[in-house]
Amino acid sequence: MTTSTRLPAGAAEAIPDAAAALALLKEGNGRYVAARLVHGDELARQREACAGEQQPFAVVLGCSDSRVPPSLVFDQGPGALFTTRVAGNVAAGPVLASIEYAVTQLHVPLVLVMGHTRCGAVGACISGAGTGAGHLGSLMESICPAVESARQLPGDLLDNATRANVRAVVDSIRRSEPLLAPLVAAGTVEVVGAMYDLDSGVVEFLDEP
Repeated sequence: MTTSTRLPAGAAEAIPDAAAALALLKEGNGRYVAARLVHGDELARQREACAGEQQPFAVVLGCSDSRVPPSLVFDQGPGALFTTRVAGNVAAGPVLASIEYAVTQLHVPLVLVMGHTRCGAVGACISGAGTGAGHLGSLMESICPAVESARQLPGDLLDNATRANVRAVVDSIRRSEPLLAPLVAAGTVEVVGAMYDLDSGVVEFLDEP
């Protein structure tokens, strides 16, 4: 697989639009799956290049799960991805604020919402575990509507619910006022969902524009 379009840190100006950013993510995941990571020998240079100013080409909203580190999954070094992570990859106020900062101040063209197989947060919502313990209840409230929408679907409930949750978060980001919705409507920003397979390492991109 070619690495000719791999983005060096500090070179976001080379990314013209969301489609090109998405292509970089796909290429990086291909290298990760094939165990052919290429950025490791450039970490020092990349760290130096972005120390004064960051120019990421994509926002990744991912789950807090320790097995799904976005920079590694997409074979990207420092300065390439603006990452925020929360259990269940939900988009509450502080997460939306982080995304708003990335797209309005750093001019990032792509927001990727990435769930993963066997998600514990979605599974907890399905089983009802933790719904009344500490702050977990508020997290479950964000996820459970997607779970309920998936209960009537054929197939595996956990997988269906996780995908439904990703799509619900994508939709909420696309409709978020007052900043994100107008940018999405204008085509300045694209919001895409994805699923990471814990076993294979493959990222499946959902409902691409």
